[in-house]
Amino acid sequence: MAFRFPFAPLVDCSPAHSRRSPAPAWTPPVRGLIVASMQAVNPASGEPIRDYPTHDDTAVDAALEQARVTFERWRATPIGVRCRLLAAAAGVLRAGRAEFARTITLEMGKPIAAAEAEVEKCATACDHYAEHASRYLATETVPSDASESFVRFDPLGPVLAVMPWNFPFWQVFRFAAPALAAGNVGLLKHASNVPGSSLAIEEVFRRAGAPEGVFQSLLIPASAIERLIASPTVAAVTLTGSDATGRAVATGAGKHLKKVVLELGGSDPFIVLGDADVKAAAAAAVKARIVNSGQSCIAAKRFIVEQTVAEAFEREFIAGMKALLVGDPMRHDTDVGPLAREDLLADLDAQVRASVAAGARLLLGGKRIDREGYFYAPTVLSEVTPGMPVFDDETFGPVAALTVARNADEAVRLANLSRYGLGAALFTRDLARAKELAARIEAGMVFVNGMVKSDPRLPFGGIKDSGFGRELGSPGIREFVDIKTVWIA
Repeated sequence: MAFRFPFAPLVDCSPAHSRRSPAPAWTPPVRGLIVASMQAVNPASGEPIRDYPTHDDTAVDAALEQARVTFERWRATPIGVRCRLLAAAAGVLRAGRAEFARTITLEMGKPIAAAEAEVEKCATACDHYAEHASRYLATETVPSDASESFVRFDPLGPVLAVMPWNFPFWQVFRFAAPALAAGNVGLLKHASNVPGSSLAIEEVFRRAGAPEGVFQSLLIPASAIERLIASPTVAAVTLTGSDATGRAVATGAGKHLKKVVLELGGSDPFIVLGDADVKAAAAAAVKARIVNSGQSCIAAKRFIVEQTVAEAFEREFIAGMKALLVGDPMRHDTDVGPLAREDLLADLDAQVRASVAAGARLLLGGKRIDREGYFYAPTVLSEVTPGMPVFDDETFGPVAALTVARNADEAVRLANLSRYGLGAALFTRDLARAKELAARIEAGMVFVNGMVKSDPRLPFGGIKDSGFGRELGSPGIREFVDIKTVWIA
């Protein structure tokens, strides 16, 4: 149910706003002259879905002004009231789960069951910050030489979010839920191949009763990002994307002295030691590799297995990969859908071919599936070594690279032999040893006997070329606040 905010009318949540259709029925708010369009394409068929009108500079300027004005009122709104918006948004997400999941699947090919789970996860994040934001941002008394001294956490202002297509709802909500709860307002520049998802997220907040300007989606090209970062209205920037894009955004943010959080690529290691439960590890490895059809920054990509169990693991892992159902992402039993774009499929195939040419052994797959759409066969490569593309670079698709290590020390060395440092998984029965090895693994997250995942309760982010800053948990909500010392004599 929508909530009536002090300076916004109640939003109409009548059934007319929740009709299902092949693409979202809403259109972007007209903030200025619309001069171009961006097209959504169904990756399961390669057919266009819909053209969406984009916003020109006048429209963007109007959105910036709206964000500036709204922020001054939103920051003064009690945090309890701001959290009620998130609770309402969680309800909207759950009520429209089928509608929103269908938009996700149509635009980027995620299997529908995973799309439904993504929408639910967004609702969970909203619930989490609705319940815990007040505690995370509570003023902290600190004894000092003052008669009174404390630290308070005040919002920074409008936050520009540059988001990717692979989790078109979740990536946005894991920024938006804490940022809005903290008193900031959001400006979303989403990936150009998911315009319907971008507008659907704005619609979620509108249905929840958000005041105009608390969250705005801008359908603009990547070339417009630099101008937004330079705007005095934008206080901070958050990006999820490639390390190349991260460097460009960080350069712009640094030039204008804007706070920035970067969650970039990953080539996550999945380490299996000799004492691990091999069947359990292999089953988890299959899930970790094909999450989102392999198109995830935290999907396991390099499988580093201790020599004593390498043969058994390979056998179990290949059996699991062979059993995957590849097909129509609208079916609930589909395990692997299409890649999101044809150019991404071509890039992945080139990585596999170059690795085989460099000496990797192809055990399974290794080719585009002969059907309409952008489908790539689940693929397993063995005898993978550093220097091969599937070891050195991020592979976005259902391609797994197997590497054998002599012992645990070599497994950790190989895991760290990467420019990335996002997540890592470690399978072993020796938990004391696991804790010692986790301290040596160069990653922002280490999961022992489980696949890497994001959780609203825990900080999420990486090191090295995987970026800096954190999302989620209490660190995530404190990224976009002024950590302000107050000293009173």
